[in-house]
Amino acid sequence: MIWNKRGQIFIPQQYGMEYAKSPQAVVFADFVRIYFSACKKDGEKFISYVCFADFTKDFTRVIRTRKQILPDGNPGCFDEHGIFPFSPYFFDGNMLAYTSGWSRRVSVSVDTAIGLAVSTDGGETFQRLGEGPVLASSRTEPFLVVDGYVRRFADQFHMWYIYGKEWKTYADCAQPERIYKIGHAVSDNGKDWQKDGKAILPDIISDECQALPCVVQFEGCYHMFFCYRYPYDFRNNRAHTYRLGYAWSHKLNDWTRCDEQLNFEMPQDGWDSQMQCYPHAFVMDRKLYLLYNGNAFGKYGFGLAELEEM
Repeated sequence: MIWNKRGQIFIPQQYGMEYAKSPQAVVFADFVRIYFSACKKDGEKFISYVCFADFTKDFTRVIRTRKQILPDGNPGCFDEHGIFPFSPYFFDGNMLAYTSGWSRRVSVSVDTAIGLAVSTDGGETFQRLGEGPVLASSRTEPFLVVDGYVRRFADQFHMWYIYGKEWKTYADCAQPERIYKIGHAVSDNGKDWQKDGKAILPDIISDECQALPCVVQFEGCYHMFFCYRYPYDFRNNRAHTYRLGYAWSHKLNDWTRCDEQLNFEMPQDGWDSQMQCYPHAFVMDRKLYLLYNGNAFGKYGFGLAELEEM
């Protein structure tokens, strides 16, 4: 793949926000809306909440922004301490949004599950469809079910998500670190899901952590973009941090991983020189675009690349 990197297109601090994590695009007739998660202080920690920014279709100008389009989760609920990522999808006249809810734990840092919200006003605001999740931990996937990305292909809903396999303690780590893989589930109604119950991509590094898959149909093939990292020393070590991965499939049930074909290297300096993560691919006017975060997990906003040649 040959990409035209357009660089940063959104810097959250310019709009009174901290972070702009996991950008997710919805294409409207006259503009592109990009949903993302910002952060606000909750004592010494943060709570993630959902915002959006509307762009001109050439991405040269932000038309407007809107903060907190979904209220915080209630005490004791799976999303009490934030929503990240937030994955929207137009279906049957409404916009569905698969929310990744976070709640803090004691022995480990967090647990997560996937919820569902709906918008009846064109994606301006959302309401939860109940306080509980639509996909959560199970006997074989005991924790950290999150990053739900849903699309409808061949009259069936498909969800790609991640699930935790192990909390593991490494030397020089102050707390256990999580290891997670990409899974897949199907549904007839978008609410009740049947999991495949297995990791769908092979590892290329030991104890690899795979995150935030997205799948797009383009030029007769399904393309999956995701990010991956080492399980420890990844926050500040460039060699261990998130970078982007790629896989393809013709039938959605058998993926071939080939990160080298993505051809998306990290530069030596700049806003995405230490980390590239949380990708989102979308098609507009028969062109494929890729949104992604850079250094510090989205603290410096998100950038855009346009596919020039495959």
